[in-house]
Amino acid sequence: MSATVSINALNGTYAVDADHSTAAFAVRHMGISTFRGSFAGMSGSVGSDEQGRPVITGSVPVEGVSVKSPIDLRTHLLGEDFFDAQRHPQITFAGQPADLTTDGTITVEGDLTMRNVTRRVVATGSWTAPIEDPFGGVRAAIELKTTVDRRDYGMTWNMPLPKGGDALGNQVELTVHLELVAA
Repeated sequence: MSATVSINALNGTYAVDADHSTAAFAVRHMGISTFRGSFAGMSGSVGSDEQGRPVITGSVPVEGVSVKSPIDLRTHLLGEDFFDAQRHPQITFAGQPADLTTDGTITVEGDLTMRNVTRRVVATGSWTAPIEDPFGGVRAAIELKTTVDRRDYGMTWNMPLPKGGDALGNQVELTVHLELVAA
């Protein structure tokens, strides 16, 4: 069992370095493999609550979705069946104070909003204590993962497979890798 970090190693305010951070998703496809995509243009910050625990907030523009596909899947994802980018251009996360442990793990609970639907999620992962970079700045990192049911956010599109089952899974794994720069 790991102890909670008594002196918060992520005190202060950090901005997400969008060039060195990623937001991605993975979903079961055709019942046999995992399809992956990502988002560009992430923004966010990590501040501290009154007890010094990190509080993560962030967003990604839906227009930043990127997928590899021989068909025009990106347009379908941006449309009403999935993200409905025209009416809901941002995916946002507003975290509660996170729990850090001495073994480098982190647990974050917060509100994830997609398509104007907000659900509470719990994400787990790892954190890396701040270091000095070669340019005189201070950097830290947080990596998180959670799973959501896309139907909870109004993304119900699917297609039946000829011998049963659905073409697209409902459970979607979300991952974020945040490289943080002290403000």
